Amino acid sequence: MDLVILTAVGVGGATIFGSLIGFAFKKITHKFSDVVLAFAAGVMLAAAVLGLILPSLEYGGRFALLITVAGIFTGAVSLNLVDKLVPHLHKLVGNDIESHPNANLSRVLLFVTAIAIHNLPEGIAAGVGFGSGDTTGALLIAGGIALQNIPEGMVIIGPMLAAGVTPKKTFLCAAATGLVEVIGTFIGFLAVSVAEAVLPFALAFAGGTMLYVISDEMIPETHAHGAERGATYALLAGFCVMLVSDVLLG
Repeated sequence: MDLVILTAVGVGGATIFGSLIGFAFKKITHKFSDVVLAFAAGVMLAAAVLGLILPSLEYGGRFALLITVAGIFTGAVSLNLVDKLVPHLHKLVGNDIESHPNANLSRVLLFVTAIAIHNLPEGIAAGVGFGSGDTTGALLIAGGIALQNIPEGMVIIGPMLAAGVTPKKTFLCAAATGLVEVIGTFIGFLAVSVAEAVLPFALAFAGGTMLYVISDEMIPETHAHGAERGATYALLAGFCVMLVSDVLLG
């Protein structure tokens, strides 16, 4: 349990760390942040497959394939429904907010709320990983999510400051989005620990949510500012780093 607590804090704290970078380097280029985000997408892709979906097949028993496929689609559809209510990164930020210094504050706050809402299933994915009992795999999943949270924390800062939000309130908002992920980690861990029978479905569900975030949110964002080739290779590098880590750590 102590390891789960430390991981939850680390995953949520990665967003805060990213926000501090955002404060320190307000003029970070899109191409740089896109490459970092693409690397994180590759890490998360490998984590979703190796740490969540394949274990779901392993623990699923007689109906493993059906349970895993159903879990993946349920996770993806669930986030799609959330997206209908609260659009996310590439739908809210892009050039629209950043090209207008007097951007509407309510729109910026919607953007921050969107990040917070989407952070919840990511935290749940980390918690479910620990609930499976595979500590190494869980740490790899959490590491991938934490990597993704750093550039996400970075992109929160600029739009909020441009909209006239004070630095203090901007930092508190960024911290709140990280706190949501901490809560999600404990929800995922406790849910699987209490009811082990749901583990295969929960693993696949978490994997489906991560695949959805990668495809619908991260990859479009990394290809929106002219860094497509660099982002593609960064994604492959992230995937391979995760693959090598999984094999070496066994």
